[in-house]
Amino acid sequence: MSAFNELMAFQRETQALGQIAGRLGWDQETVMPRGAAPQRGEEMAAIEAVLHARRSDPRVAEWLEQAVAPDEAGEAQLREIRRSYERTVKVPADLAKKIAQVTSEAQGKWAAARVDEDVAAFLPVLEEVVALKREEGQALAAGGDVYDAMVEDYEPGMTGAGIAEIFDAMRPGLVELRAKVLDKPAPKGLAGTFDEAAQMKLTRKIARVFGYDMAHGRVDKAVHPFSSGSGLDVRITTRTSGTDPFNCFYSTIHEVGHGAYEQNISRDYLLTPLGSGVSMGVHESQSRIYENQIGRSRAFTGWLFQEMKAAFGDFGIADADAFYAAVNAVHKGYIRTEADELQYNLHIMMRFGLERALMSGDLAVKDLEAAWNDRFEADFGYAVDKPSHGCLQDVHWSVGLFGYFPTYSLGNVYAGCLYQALRRDVPGLDAQLAEGNTEGATGWLKENLQQHGGLRSPRETIVHASGMEPGHAPLLAYLEEKFSLLYDL
Repeated sequence: MSAFNELMAFQRETQALGQIAGRLGWDQETVMPRGAAPQRGEEMAAIEAVLHARRSDPRVAEWLEQAVAPDEAGEAQLREIRRSYERTVKVPADLAKKIAQVTSEAQGKWAAARVDEDVAAFLPVLEEVVALKREEGQALAAGGDVYDAMVEDYEPGMTGAGIAEIFDAMRPGLVELRAKVLDKPAPKGLAGTFDEAAQMKLTRKIARVFGYDMAHGRVDKAVHPFSSGSGLDVRITTRTSGTDPFNCFYSTIHEVGHGAYEQNISRDYLLTPLGSGVSMGVHESQSRIYENQIGRSRAFTGWLFQEMKAAFGDFGIADADAFYAAVNAVHKGYIRTEADELQYNLHIMMRFGLERALMSGDLAVKDLEAAWNDRFEADFGYAVDKPSHGCLQDVHWSVGLFGYFPTYSLGNVYAGCLYQALRRDVPGLDAQLAEGNTEGATGWLKENLQQHGGLRSPRETIVHASGMEPGHAPLLAYLEEKFSLLYDL
């Protein structure tokens, strides 16, 4: 067997073990008994130790030295394996194991603190997580910027300075447009209560409408909606609210964007480094274009209006135009995942600044709540009312995902580019969406982006699909046109 084939066989087993670790995470957030958290922490640490040992196995370096790629995909496989190996060997095995154990336990403590509105109960374990992740970042950075090293995990090729440059360019236009919109009367909202079982029935129908393959996936409930897995087992979660079914439906569409990306990657790449989304920014481009440009479009909301009338009867909205306005209402609020399309990126910019300061040491964990509250009031104009609406609302920091938050906004930027190309290439798109048919849009995304998985770098992936360099201008133009028409600006 050639060195390339030996390496790929070894890698396939490593990828399979990684999927098992992911399934443990899915179980923890959906059906695991609360009291199992300490044991789960040990289980996660044990499998992380095995994964770290495989990813840093000296044989990988030998195979990489000897391997000859048979084709373009093979070259990409070697590139990704080499990148993973070089990063893994920089992190001591004991540190990787400790991070896995502490973050698993921290997730449970975060969830309990969030319910109890008790920041003080969470801060000690968060301080431990931050210290461990900073130590990991220092090992990876090898004298360079710690935060840049962390961003590399989620968006290869991007830096903190590069993200800041994009955000600084976007912010003025977003703030100006938001001010104009919030000066206008708010559209009428939904009225009444919405049965949970009926929400879940319709949300599964919506998932199928967007191309989610239930034979290789499932929809469950979680406190914080997420997607998990790749290839033949891709699971998503959503949440319900008795008074706000949009929370359920648009969380589902968002996670279906992630799930469909993983399901649609070429089976040739199954259980290989190319068999998952190339970066979290590109992943978010799929979830955001599914949720916003497609799911919140005038055309698709006309179909959803009829579906909701059939499921729930009268809910206080007279017609499809009023429903479209309700779906896209710009409103004050604290929760990132419930933020309207216009203000969402401002939530991300705030988190980016705070976590970058945490990693540099400029912000102490004990001062995080005050810093969050001060920054939120400065950015949004009103005060945080309780911790679950503030620094306890997101799971990311409890599980050590520093460098992840900015990829949400990078995904919006990428989605702006992709949507411009999609509208160029798919005639009659609105007519299809008005009938609840997303195949033109989702088929274009599968053909041009999703099937290729990690074949190309994040930037090259967007250029290949859209024909343009990633930039924020298409996103701002889309938002300006949409909300100017909606609010008669």
